[in-house]
Amino acid sequence: MSRGSRPGERRGGRTKGTRNKATATREAVIAASGLTPLDYLLSVMRDETAEYRARLDAAKAAAPFVHPRMGQVEPKPPADPDFVPLAERLKAYARRDAVEAADGKVLKLPRQ
Repeated sequence: MSRGSRPGERRGGRTKGTRNKATATREAVIAASGLTPLDYLLSVMRDETAEYRARLDAAKAAAPFVHPRMGQVEPKPPADPDFVPLAERLKAYARRDAVEAADGKVLKLPRQ
C-alpha cells in the first residue's frame, strides 16, 4: 500500500482561499470597529460637501478594491490568410502606377 498523495491529489491543510488565523483575526477586528478603510474612502467619495479633489483621490484609492483590472488582450489575426490590409494594397497600387508611368504608359482616367 503506497503512502502519500497521488499527483494532482490534495490532502490536508487549509482549503484554497481560507484565511490564516492572523489574517482572520485582523479582519474581524477591523470589521468590529465599524468602519473599514474601504468604507471610509467610499464615504468620502460620496460626500457631496467634500472638496472635489479629495473625492477624486478617494475614488482613485478605492477603485482597485471594487473593480478588477482589465487584462491585456492580443489582437486576433484575420480569419482569411490571404487578407491584405487596405493601407498595404494602396501602397502596392501606388508603386504599380509609378512603374507604369515610368515605362511610358499613360493611365486612362474615366470621364466625368
